[in-house]
Amino acid sequence: MDAKALHESQMIMARYLRDPQNNPPPAGVEQRRLKIYEDLIYNNIEGFISSGFPVLRSLYEDIAWHGLVRDFIEGHRCHTPYFLEISQEFLKFLMEDFTLRAVDPPFIAELAHYEWVELALDTAEDEIPDQVAVTDLLTSVPQLSPLAWSLMYRYPVQRIGADCRPQHTGEPVYLVVYRNREDAVCFMEINAVTARLLELIRENSACTASDVLESLAQELGIEPRSLISHGIAQLEEFTELSIVVLAPGP
Repeated sequence: MDAKALHESQMIMARYLRDPQNNPPPAGVEQRRLKIYEDLIYNNIEGFISSGFPVLRSLYEDIAWHGLVRDFIEGHRCHTPYFLEISQEFLKFLMEDFTLRAVDPPFIAELAHYEWVELALDTAEDEIPDQVAVTDLLTSVPQLSPLAWSLMYRYPVQRIGADCRPQHTGEPVYLVVYRNREDAVCFMEINAVTARLLELIRENSACTASDVLESLAQELGIEPRSLISHGIAQLEEFTELSIVVLAPGP
Protein backbone atom coordinates (compact mmCIF):
# COMPACT_ATOMS: atom_id res chain seq x y z
CA MET A 1 0.00 0.00 0.00
CA ASP A 2 1.47 3.35 -1.03
CA ALA A 3 1.51 6.42 1.22
CA LYS A 4 -1.56 8.00 -0.35
CA ALA A 5 -3.63 4.84 -0.03
CA LEU A 6 -2.46 4.33 3.55
CA HIS A 7 -3.44 7.89 4.46
CA GLU A 8 -6.89 7.45 2.92
CA SER A 9 -7.37 4.16 4.77
CA GLN A 10 -6.43 5.85 8.06
CA MET A 11 -8.87 8.69 7.41
CA ILE A 12 -11.67 6.24 6.69
CA MET A 13 -10.94 4.47 9.96
CA ALA A 14 -10.78 7.78 11.87
CA ARG A 15 -14.10 8.97 10.45
CA TYR A 16 -15.69 5.65 11.33
CA LEU A 17 -14.38 5.67 14.91
CA ARG A 18 -15.57 9.25 15.41
CA ASP A 19 -19.07 8.54 14.14
CA PRO A 20 -19.72 4.86 13.41
CA GLN A 21 -23.42 5.49 12.87
CA ASN A 22 -22.89 7.76 9.88
CA ASN A 23 -19.60 6.65 8.33
CA PRO A 24 -18.75 3.37 6.57
CA PRO A 25 -16.05 1.15 8.10
CA PRO A 26 -12.80 0.53 6.26
CA ALA A 27 -12.97 -2.36 3.84
CA GLY A 28 -11.46 -5.69 4.77
CA VAL A 29 -11.54 -5.25 8.57
CA GLU A 30 -13.48 -7.79 10.59
CA GLN A 31 -16.49 -6.32 12.38
CA ARG A 32 -15.38 -7.84 15.69
CA ARG A 33 -12.06 -6.02 15.45
CA LEU A 34 -13.77 -2.76 14.51
CA LYS A 35 -16.00 -3.07 17.56
CA ILE A 36 -12.96 -3.48 19.80
CA TYR A 37 -11.39 -0.27 18.46
CA GLU A 38 -14.70 1.58 18.59
CA ASP A 39 -15.30 0.68 22.24
CA LEU A 40 -11.69 1.34 23.21
CA ILE A 41 -11.71 4.87 21.76
CA TYR A 42 -15.11 5.82 23.14
CA ASN A 43 -14.70 4.30 26.61
CA ASN A 44 -11.31 5.92 27.16
CA ILE A 45 -12.51 9.38 26.15
CA GLU A 46 -15.79 9.07 28.05
CA GLY A 47 -13.94 7.84 31.13
CA PHE A 48 -11.58 10.82 31.19
CA ILE A 49 -14.47 13.26 30.74
CA SER A 50 -16.61 11.62 33.44
CA SER A 51 -13.75 11.64 35.95
CA GLY A 52 -12.77 15.22 35.05
CA PHE A 53 -16.31 16.60 35.37
CA PRO A 54 -18.01 14.49 38.07
CA VAL A 55 -20.61 17.08 39.09
CA LEU A 56 -21.63 17.72 35.50
CA ARG A 57 -21.86 13.97 34.86
CA SER A 58 -24.11 13.52 37.90
CA LEU A 59 -26.70 15.88 36.42
CA TYR A 60 -27.33 13.73 33.33
CA GLU A 61 -29.19 10.55 32.62
CA ASP A 62 -27.04 8.03 30.76
CA ILE A 63 -28.58 8.52 27.32
CA ALA A 64 -28.23 12.31 27.41
CA TRP A 65 -24.68 12.12 28.76
CA HIS A 66 -23.46 9.67 26.14
CA GLY A 67 -25.10 11.81 23.49
CA LEU A 68 -23.08 14.78 24.73
CA VAL A 69 -19.82 12.81 24.65
CA ARG A 70 -20.67 11.54 21.17
CA ASP A 71 -21.21 15.12 20.01
CA PHE A 72 -17.77 16.00 21.35
CA ILE A 73 -16.04 13.08 19.66
CA GLU A 74 -17.83 13.64 16.36
CA GLY A 75 -17.73 17.41 16.18
CA HIS A 76 -14.61 18.67 17.94
CA ARG A 77 -11.11 18.62 16.48
CA CYS A 78 -8.66 18.18 19.34
CA HIS A 79 -5.30 19.96 19.20
CA THR A 80 -3.46 17.63 21.55
CA PRO A 81 -2.76 13.88 21.50
CA TYR A 82 -2.51 13.59 25.29
CA PHE A 83 -5.29 11.92 27.26
CA LEU A 84 -4.65 14.21 30.26
CA GLU A 85 -5.62 17.19 28.11
CA ILE A 86 -8.96 15.74 26.97
CA SER A 87 -10.71 17.70 29.74
CA GLN A 88 -9.33 20.96 28.36
CA GLU A 89 -10.49 20.03 24.86
CA PHE A 90 -13.96 19.11 26.17
CA LEU A 91 -14.19 22.49 27.90
CA LYS A 92 -13.15 24.21 24.68
CA PHE A 93 -15.86 22.26 22.85
CA LEU A 94 -18.54 23.40 25.29
CA MET A 95 -17.42 27.04 25.15
CA GLU A 96 -16.85 27.36 21.40
CA ASP A 97 -18.50 24.60 19.37
CA PHE A 98 -21.48 23.35 21.34
CA THR A 99 -25.12 24.26 20.84
CA LEU A 100 -27.29 23.68 23.89
CA ARG A 101 -29.84 20.91 23.59
CA ALA A 102 -33.15 20.94 25.46
CA VAL A 103 -31.69 18.50 27.99
CA ASP A 104 -28.59 20.60 28.77
CA PRO A 105 -28.49 22.98 31.75
CA PRO A 106 -27.79 26.62 30.87
CA PHE A 107 -24.79 26.67 33.21
CA ILE A 108 -23.03 23.73 31.51
CA ALA A 109 -20.02 25.71 30.25
CA GLU A 110 -19.46 27.60 33.52
CA LEU A 111 -19.76 24.47 35.66
CA ALA A 112 -17.37 22.63 33.35
CA HIS A 113 -14.88 25.50 33.58
CA TYR A 114 -15.05 25.48 37.38
CA GLU A 115 -14.44 21.73 37.49
CA TRP A 116 -11.63 22.01 34.96
CA VAL A 117 -9.89 24.68 37.07
CA GLU A 118 -9.62 22.21 39.94
CA LEU A 119 -8.00 19.66 37.64
CA ALA A 120 -5.70 22.28 36.06
CA LEU A 121 -4.46 23.47 39.45
CA ASP A 122 -4.09 19.94 40.75
CA THR A 123 -1.79 18.99 37.86
CA ALA A 124 0.01 22.35 37.43
CA GLU A 125 3.79 22.19 37.69
CA ASP A 126 4.16 25.69 39.18
CA GLU A 127 5.51 26.08 42.68
CA ILE A 128 4.48 28.58 45.33
CA PRO A 129 7.46 30.84 46.16
CA ASP A 130 8.83 30.58 49.67
CA GLN A 131 7.20 32.94 52.10
CA VAL A 132 9.66 35.56 53.34
CA ALA A 133 9.27 36.91 56.85
CA VAL A 134 8.32 40.59 56.85
CA THR A 135 8.20 42.98 59.79
CA ASP A 136 5.48 45.25 58.39
CA LEU A 137 2.80 43.90 56.08
CA LEU A 138 1.93 47.34 54.71
CA THR A 139 5.48 47.95 53.49
CA SER A 140 5.85 44.46 51.97
CA VAL A 141 5.19 43.67 48.30
CA PRO A 142 2.18 41.33 47.88
CA GLN A 143 2.19 38.99 44.89
CA LEU A 144 -0.38 36.45 43.79
CA SER A 145 0.58 32.78 43.96
CA PRO A 146 0.86 31.19 40.49
CA LEU A 147 -1.49 28.53 41.87
CA ALA A 148 -4.30 30.96 42.77
CA TRP A 149 -6.96 31.97 40.25
CA SER A 150 -9.52 34.70 40.82
CA LEU A 151 -12.69 33.85 38.88
CA MET A 152 -16.12 35.30 38.20
CA TYR A 153 -19.19 33.32 37.14
CA ARG A 154 -22.80 34.17 36.34
CA TYR A 155 -24.05 31.03 38.10
CA PRO A 156 -23.23 29.76 41.64
CA VAL A 157 -21.07 26.96 40.25
CA GLN A 158 -19.65 26.03 43.66
CA ARG A 159 -23.14 25.04 44.85
CA ILE A 160 -24.50 23.31 41.75
CA GLY A 161 -25.53 19.70 42.22
CA ALA A 162 -28.54 17.43 42.21
CA ASP A 163 -30.46 19.81 44.50
CA CYS A 164 -29.20 23.07 43.00
CA ARG A 165 -29.77 23.61 39.28
CA PRO A 166 -30.27 27.32 38.62
CA GLN A 167 -32.01 28.14 35.38
CA HIS A 168 -31.22 31.84 35.30
CA THR A 169 -28.19 33.98 36.02
CA GLY A 170 -28.12 36.03 39.20
CA GLU A 171 -25.63 38.31 40.86
CA PRO A 172 -22.03 37.64 39.77
CA VAL A 173 -20.25 35.00 41.83
CA TYR A 174 -16.61 35.68 42.70
CA LEU A 175 -14.32 32.85 43.72
CA VAL A 176 -10.64 32.32 44.33
CA VAL A 177 -9.54 28.77 43.63
CA TYR A 178 -6.05 27.87 44.81
CA ARG A 179 -3.65 25.05 45.60
CA ASN A 180 -2.01 25.37 48.99
CA ARG A 181 1.42 24.24 50.17
CA GLU A 182 -0.02 20.82 51.07
CA ASP A 183 -1.08 20.45 47.40
CA ALA A 184 -4.79 20.54 48.26
CA VAL A 185 -7.02 22.47 45.86
CA CYS A 186 -9.47 24.71 47.73
CA PHE A 187 -11.90 27.48 46.91
CA MET A 188 -13.14 30.56 48.70
CA GLU A 189 -16.14 32.69 47.84
CA ILE A 190 -15.23 36.38 47.85
CA ASN A 191 -16.90 39.67 46.93
CA ALA A 192 -16.29 42.04 44.05
CA VAL A 193 -13.99 44.32 46.06
CA THR A 194 -11.79 41.44 47.18
CA ALA A 195 -11.72 40.10 43.63
CA ARG A 196 -10.45 43.48 42.44
CA LEU A 197 -7.83 43.48 45.21
CA LEU A 198 -6.55 40.12 43.96
CA GLU A 199 -6.47 41.44 40.41
CA LEU A 200 -4.35 44.40 41.51
CA ILE A 201 -2.03 42.03 43.34
CA ARG A 202 -1.82 39.75 40.30
CA GLU A 203 -0.57 42.71 38.25
CA ASN A 204 1.79 43.87 40.99
CA SER A 205 5.55 43.44 40.94
CA ALA A 206 6.97 46.26 43.06
CA CYS A 207 4.22 48.24 44.83
CA THR A 208 3.79 47.84 48.57
CA ALA A 209 0.61 46.55 50.14
CA SER A 210 -0.09 50.10 51.28
CA ASP A 211 0.15 51.35 47.69
CA VAL A 212 -2.11 48.56 46.42
CA LEU A 213 -4.76 49.28 49.05
CA GLU A 214 -4.57 53.00 48.31
CA SER A 215 -5.11 52.32 44.60
CA LEU A 216 -8.13 50.19 45.44
CA ALA A 217 -9.55 52.91 47.69
CA GLN A 218 -9.16 55.47 44.90
CA GLU A 219 -11.05 53.18 42.52
CA LEU A 220 -13.83 52.80 45.08
CA GLY A 221 -13.89 56.51 45.86
CA ILE A 222 -13.32 56.07 49.58
CA GLU A 223 -10.71 57.20 52.09
CA PRO A 224 -7.74 54.78 52.20
CA ARG A 225 -7.82 54.72 55.99
CA SER A 226 -11.26 53.16 55.95
CA LEU A 227 -9.92 50.28 53.85
CA ILE A 228 -6.61 49.67 55.60
CA SER A 229 -7.76 47.59 58.59
CA HIS A 230 -9.97 45.34 56.49
CA GLY A 231 -7.31 45.13 53.80
CA ILE A 232 -4.62 44.08 56.27
CA ALA A 233 -6.85 41.35 57.72
CA GLN A 234 -7.67 40.09 54.23
CA LEU A 235 -4.02 40.03 53.18
CA GLU A 236 -3.04 38.21 56.36
CA GLU A 237 -5.65 35.53 55.63
CA PHE A 238 -4.55 35.23 52.01
CA THR A 239 -0.93 34.91 53.14
CA GLU A 240 -1.79 32.14 55.59
CA LEU A 241 -3.61 30.27 52.84
CA SER A 242 -0.71 30.79 50.37
CA ILE A 243 -2.96 32.69 47.98
CA VAL A 244 -0.70 35.71 48.37
CA VAL A 245 3.05 35.64 48.89
CA LEU A 246 4.80 38.61 50.56
CA ALA A 247 8.20 39.92 49.54
CA PRO A 248 10.24 42.55 51.39
CA GLY A 249 9.46 46.09 50.36
CA PRO A 250 11.90 48.58 48.84
